[in-house]
Amino acid sequence: MSPSDLMRAEKRSAAGNSVLAAIVITSLKLVVGLTTSSLGILSEAAHSGLDLVASILTFFSVRVSDKPADADHQYGHGKIENFSAFVETALLLLTCVWIIYEAVLRLFFRHVQIEPTIAAFAVMVFSMAVDWWRSRALGRIATKYDSQALEADALHFSTDIWSAGVVVLGLLLVLVGRTYRISWLADSDPIAALFVAGVVVSVSWRLARRTIDALLDAAPPGVRSNIQDAVSRVEGVLDVDRVRIRRAGNRYFADLAVGVARTVTFQRSEQLATAVTESVQRILPNADVTVQPLPRAQGSENIFDRIRAVATHRNLNVHDISVQDLAGQLHVEQHVELDERMTLKEAHDQVTELEAEMRRDVPEITEILTHIESEPATIERPEELVGDAELEHRLKSVAAQFPEIVDVHDFIFKRVRGRLYVSCHCTLSDGLSLARVHDIQTELEIRFKQDAPELFRVLIHPEPSTDNRR
Repeated sequence: MSPSDLMRAEKRSAAGNSVLAAIVITSLKLVVGLTTSSLGILSEAAHSGLDLVASILTFFSVRVSDKPADADHQYGHGKIENFSAFVETALLLLTCVWIIYEAVLRLFFRHVQIEPTIAAFAVMVFSMAVDWWRSRALGRIATKYDSQALEADALHFSTDIWSAGVVVLGLLLVLVGRTYRISWLADSDPIAALFVAGVVVSVSWRLARRTIDALLDAAPPGVRSNIQDAVSRVEGVLDVDRVRIRRAGNRYFADLAVGVARTVTFQRSEQLATAVTESVQRILPNADVTVQPLPRAQGSENIFDRIRAVATHRNLNVHDISVQDLAGQLHVEQHVELDERMTLKEAHDQVTELEAEMRRDVPEITEILTHIESEPATIERPEELVGDAELEHRLKSVAAQFPEIVDVHDFIFKRVRGRLYVSCHCTLSDGLSLARVHDIQTELEIRFKQDAPELFRVLIHPEPSTDNRR
């Protein structure tokens, strides 16, 4: 069996056995209570009767709660367990009202002759043994699968043991009073019934608070702050804006909004969401977690970061950003890639809007000049690979004039749409800065085209000398 099938089978088996036990115990208590006229036993019979109703509700709620989510119940059916526990609480409180009412009548207004019998004691002791067995069985399954409905049943049956014990004690005191002619011990039975009612009220109140909290989506005490602390320690999370937690049956749902740097890529944002989910699930295992990343401006952003952030906000790719400070005025030059299928008018309008937003977000900028590039949207099909040993030799001679270049190799010549493309690998010293490497590549590209004007596009791949794999 799969883990989910095993869980459903064990929960249904425990709930079904509880129903059968409740039927037996309720019937025995009712018969003995009527024959002895013991309010304590009758109160226990009423208590067990409502426990029977609650067990039946639990049995059906467990069957329904295990159904998977569907189009009409996107969060699953787990809330039915919480509702079942709430109904149990209401039934128990109604029982208490009847018990207290009848006990007051017997104490002050109407005397009822109690007839303690061996059958009465036997039934109560038997019920205590059965309650002990099923409270342990239900408690084990409730803990294993975090089922609030089964936990409510287990809690009831564990308190039934004590309340049944009090009833037995009341019957014993009545018997002692009758044997030794102690008149005031005749009231032991209704007093025992009042004690049972007190136990039931106490249990009902605790269960009511928990079930109402679950139905109203109250967060478990301390969990929200623990999640905030854990998520705030995730690298890349700037702040935790919102944490919302709700419970349905044995499953938690967490909804978080976290601040991330506005310059992060979509891929990095997804990685952060995964890390946040894992940190939440370490506190609430198997929780269903939804993470909403919120872009945030960082105080450590430089002007290049701010320019890229505006472009990222508009889902545009900018590169080759150059910023010049001319007498305190910032002039920005940048390249932006737009879909090659756009018209010039469409591209220019989009760039104009981009520049306007950049000026609003970075008011220090005085002037922006944008070079519009076509972003490829089609796969090129080279017409042919061109082998030109003489041209390769000339280009190598050009590269030899650069002292920083160790060598150039792996030349590939292609003709695409009638134009000549060339690519090559260029080995440079390991310690060169990227800025210097870019300058060398740019200068080498210019010199290649000067020496061979027929070249339309040049691509140079730089590699460190320690990674030269020729």
